Amino acid sequence: MFEPSDKPRLFGVACGIDFPRAIKEGILSRFGSDAPELLARTEVFVNTSRMKRDLIAAFDDGTTRLLPRIRLVTELSNDFRFRDVRMPVSGLRLRLELSQLVAHFLDNRPNFAERSAVYGLADTLALLLGEMHDEAVTYDILSNLKLENTSDHWREALEFLKIVKDIYDRDSDIPPLVEERMRTVVDRLGDLWAKSEPTHPILVVGSTGSRGTTARFMELVARLPQGAVVQPGVDFEMPQHVWDRLADPTIYGQMQDHPQERIVRLATHLGLTKRDVIPFFETDPPSEDRNKILSLALRPAPVTDDWMTEGPKLKGVLQACESLTLIEAQDPRREATSVALILRKAAEDGTRAALITPDRDLARQVCAMLDRWGIDPDDSAGEPLNQTPAGRLFRLISNLFGRQITAQDMIVLLKHPLVARGNIADESKRGIHLLWTRQLEVYLRRKSVTFPTKDKMIEWAQKAGKASNDMDDRMAWAMWISDLLAPAAGVGTRSLSAHLDHAMALASGLASGPSGFDDSPLWDNLSGREMRRVMDELMREAKWGADMTPFEFDDMFRAVVGRAMSRDPTPKHPNVMIWGTLEARSLQADLVIVGGMNDGIWPSQPKPDPWFSREMRKDAGLLSPEQMIGLSAHDFQQAFGAREVVISRAIRDAEAETVPSRWVIRLTNLLHGMSDEGMQALRDMRARGVQWTQWATLLDQPDPARDVMELAKRPSPRPPIDARPRSLSVTRIETLIRDPYAIYASKILGLYKLAPLNTTPDPRDRGNAFHDIMERFVDKYVSGETGSDAALRLLSLTDEVLNETVVWPTERRIWRSRMQKIAHRLASREVERLAPGGNVGLEKDGRIVLSNIDFTLTCQADRIDRMDGGGYHIFDYKASIPPTQKDAKTFRIQLLLEALILQDGSFDDIAQGNVRRVSYLGLDKELKVTQIDIDADIVADVRRKLTALISNYDKPETGYTARRAPKFNSFRSDYDLLSRFKEWTEADTASGEDMQ
Repeated sequence: MFEPSDKPRLFGVACGIDFPRAIKEGILSRFGSDAPELLARTEVFVNTSRMKRDLIAAFDDGTTRLLPRIRLVTELSNDFRFRDVRMPVSGLRLRLELSQLVAHFLDNRPNFAERSAVYGLADTLALLLGEMHDEAVTYDILSNLKLENTSDHWREALEFLKIVKDIYDRDSDIPPLVEERMRTVVDRLGDLWAKSEPTHPILVVGSTGSRGTTARFMELVARLPQGAVVQPGVDFEMPQHVWDRLADPTIYGQMQDHPQERIVRLATHLGLTKRDVIPFFETDPPSEDRNKILSLALRPAPVTDDWMTEGPKLKGVLQACESLTLIEAQDPRREATSVALILRKAAEDGTRAALITPDRDLARQVCAMLDRWGIDPDDSAGEPLNQTPAGRLFRLISNLFGRQITAQDMIVLLKHPLVARGNIADESKRGIHLLWTRQLEVYLRRKSVTFPTKDKMIEWAQKAGKASNDMDDRMAWAMWISDLLAPAAGVGTRSLSAHLDHAMALASGLASGPSGFDDSPLWDNLSGREMRRVMDELMREAKWGADMTPFEFDDMFRAVVGRAMSRDPTPKHPNVMIWGTLEARSLQADLVIVGGMNDGIWPSQPKPDPWFSREMRKDAGLLSPEQMIGLSAHDFQQAFGAREVVISRAIRDAEAETVPSRWVIRLTNLLHGMSDEGMQALRDMRARGVQWTQWATLLDQPDPARDVMELAKRPSPRPPIDARPRSLSVTRIETLIRDPYAIYASKILGLYKLAPLNTTPDPRDRGNAFHDIMERFVDKYVSGETGSDAALRLLSLTDEVLNETVVWPTERRIWRSRMQKIAHRLASREVERLAPGGNVGLEKDGRIVLSNIDFTLTCQADRIDRMDGGGYHIFDYKASIPPTQKDAKTFRIQLLLEALILQDGSFDDIAQGNVRRVSYLGLDKELKVTQIDIDADIVADVRRKLTALISNYDKPETGYTARRAPKFNSFRSDYDLLSRFKEWTEADTASGEDMQ
């Protein structure tokens, strides 16, 4: 295949050239009319499965021929000639074993990291050990690292790594790592070839040699009599002086972020010069001039002054950039929409198009956008297993262990598409399950149930079953849920196998449903089979893991499932692809979109290494962050060579403005600093991008001429008089004054806001708890009690109430601390208030009928005391700051109305009588009190104003205006959505409407 040569063979394929086709044509052109069996003896090693498939497809062009043997580089480890080399340890077993070592280390070094980071640290440690073997860095290097002027963290990390080294040195039964075995196989292969060189052609194509073992194999192949290495994305436009700089050993490491650095280093290591690296197949790239522009833009920093001398010499800049578009979208959503529109147009035109991005969030958004047009792109990464139905179910299950199940946990589980799918033949069972789930959700939200216990489930089944006459079936369904899920809360530290068995039992029980039929589709589809594979592997390797708390298991399980991918083999759209940067290195499309071109995405931020600092990595000979940036730059340079290129980025993300990728900055700066032609090219690139972002904006905007709805007016509905409420509580009178629409929605329409499933403590919960505490405190008051004794009793009652009624442990502690700070002062003042006449009623119901307007006013008074000398004193507790006197006399007239009821109406077990005083008792840190002395004139005035208020709403022309008099601009009504607030303002005139 190759002419004899005394030099190693290193070929290249220029940026933008179809790499699989170039390899095929290069191989076929060298065989000529030789015997076809020689082609079949040729071995071609590629770096990815995608490259293998595309290279086979390139040879499958309709011509009858034998194919070369196309193999992955990683398949070398399966070579039967090296079967005596021990098989490697599985990645999962390695991480589980390392987790035990890391856990023991953290027990002795708690300041090194949180205990919850055990599996994450084990994962990074496994990657580090693999990298050390890949780069032929021995454990002995650990003893030679210099740690002067470094923090204790790195000293502790190195100390631990030495312990790991000693364990591996002592235990010869430990299987090798995958990278260790691969390195051993390559070294053995080198020894074998040194004794007997193969005579058939062997090629390594598509790899840049970024990993040490792969680079070692490429060197061996390049030196064979019929061996060759073909690298993608070789910059043949790079001048000699730049090559010389990259090859200079005296400044090695200073320009590792250059895209051609790895290629030059491999060539230099093989003893080759720039002239020795030639095209594998002579063909022109789509735009040689554009390749020259980017080659100049990406010059190493020390020779960036080449822009001044070589920039003006570039020819055809405007023409070279005609097929280049720069999208600078306002936000990630608009970027994704713009990209999706371009891919849609490509699909319509029959153009082979690919989005290349390391940003999986962008890729997922683009897939979602394309789905609106029925386009299913060929995504090389597949779908993360933890995002599939089976993966989500198991994630939800692992999150239950050791935690009391919440209403949200339960409802999310019950609504999962794989739950209650047993007895597939009877789909009505699933329908009943979903119906009852929705009804249970409404019940839990109406009752604000945070933790749905078994008693709550029984209560729901009884109430709902009585109404629908199916109590037995509902009770069986509720018991199925409770009995299945309740044990998860009691899970403690146990073996990994026990955790996995419990998770499998829960998944099977949930999938089968209350019927118990074991025919659910849990494992039937692609994601289910992949989830089963992961679970089988976990159970197979579980013996290597230590006992785990439920929280450690959840962290470990999420990490394992999050790493797995589910790839759908069904045919996708043939012309729309989404590639990661690895696949894009050797593949080609007519239209390439390089997306997410922001700093931190392309190139990505270096992953934090908890074991080796940057200097330690450099001294040990491991990969540096700059080398990874250089690989990303090479990926970008290859993508930039396509026939048509779109560069897209978002100007802002969810938090702040973004910074463009360094390569975009260099490209735009070069064009901007060139001649008028360069500046015009840049303006045209941006103009084409603006067109796409404008279309993306219009896509989700209504058509002003057709789709725009008229803004709602401020509502003020006027229902019939006989539909208006004839009874309100004293607390709802303030609502009638401030937000009458809320009375209309609740009392007339019967609409009430449902509490969220994930109920969180709010001021109302704290107020209820403090009310309960004070009620019990006053109820058990003993005459003559001292302030100190009362304070102790108050704190004891606080603990009692909080433990009984508050389900959130954190809030129990916070609210207990809050009460403790005021307990002595509050108890002393309460003793003073109770001493004269004593308490006569707590939480007493009262009512008064205003017969002249046919209206009933009701209340529940927090506390009523008898004053010294006669008369009553009404109290209302406020967990926060009480209202001012002005507010208490105008809007928040609750206590004045209670005084009216006690004086002219009736209270349970309390005789009518004069009210001499009402007080709001603040339970804030300052214990503020708002006090109003009452006389007959005040009570009469309150009665008159109440009568006028109700009489006004008995007029047909009076409407229930939304947000009539809110106290603050921040006022939020439960009915703002119903009234379409924000489409109107409080300055708008209310629009009355007669309701029927």
